[in-house]
Amino acid sequence: MPCVDVKMKLTDNVIRNFKVAKIFRENTDRINSLDFAANGETLISSSDDESIVIYDCQNGTPKRTLNSKKYGVDLIRYTHAVNTALHSSTKVDDTIRYLSLHDNKYIRYFPGHTKKVVSLCMSPINDSFLSGSLDKTIRLWDLRSQNCQGLMYLPGRPVAAFDSEGLIFAAGINSESVKLYDLRSFDRGPFTTFRLPQDKDCDWTGMKFSADGKLILISTNGQVMRLIDAFQGTPLQTFMGHTNNKGIPLEASFSPDAQFVFSGSTDGRIHCWNAETGAKVVVLNCDHPGPVQCVQFNPKYMMLATACTNMAFWLPYIDE
Repeated sequence: MPCVDVKMKLTDNVIRNFKVAKIFRENTDRINSLDFAANGETLISSSDDESIVIYDCQNGTPKRTLNSKKYGVDLIRYTHAVNTALHSSTKVDDTIRYLSLHDNKYIRYFPGHTKKVVSLCMSPINDSFLSGSLDKTIRLWDLRSQNCQGLMYLPGRPVAAFDSEGLIFAAGINSESVKLYDLRSFDRGPFTTFRLPQDKDCDWTGMKFSADGKLILISTNGQVMRLIDAFQGTPLQTFMGHTNNKGIPLEASFSPDAQFVFSGSTDGRIHCWNAETGAKVVVLNCDHPGPVQCVQFNPKYMMLATACTNMAFWLPYIDE
């Protein structure tokens, strides 16, 4: 399964020629999150079957499987050291856990949230990370300390994300406003707030900045996703046409060049839109028997990963 360097230009035609290169059936239940290493060489996933699977992206093989039977596992995230990861818990309590993948031992626990953690985001530049919970708080942490470094109380369900330079973070609140905070002075409150028409039919369930920091992508548990300008808050696109008739959070992701947006759907298909025009580029079909909740593009290689209970690796097949 040879990976092509992502420096090869992504075009509508390249995207339309993506095909499944490998399907993995390592899991017995829904894969609830996945994360590429920054170097693009490995992918880590967590599942409702309480397992963590690490994949080798260049060889297209599963490398290791670890289990978290005691606490369950959700929202798995690589830290900057490729042999460690953060994850939220599905059992016992809502503590965030810092795991050594090398020996499957916990390095540190981060207690504080009193309800399910629904947002977990690692800083792109240092050991800081953000968490958001159904307890209506966002917490700022440092991997080196179990004590929360900052705490924000919110009027509703939060989503949170760092920008690509790790200097600011965005908090999406109550599915209607985006607040931007400077990390060095976040305790003074947001430096800007964008109000959007409230999504009455769905909740915001995810938020991501594009790699160039110019765009913010908001995913939901409904039939829409929103793209806004990260500086002005101007609504740019509303992406629709994918199926979500189960009210579940579907992950949306940018391509590394921010030209394209990908999302799964509850009917097992993958949808791709042009970020600039909002036009649907392609609907990719796969053998996903269930809802595709996880979709991410490799940051370094021309490879897409999508997951339901199965994990699929996609590559472009283009006739020269």
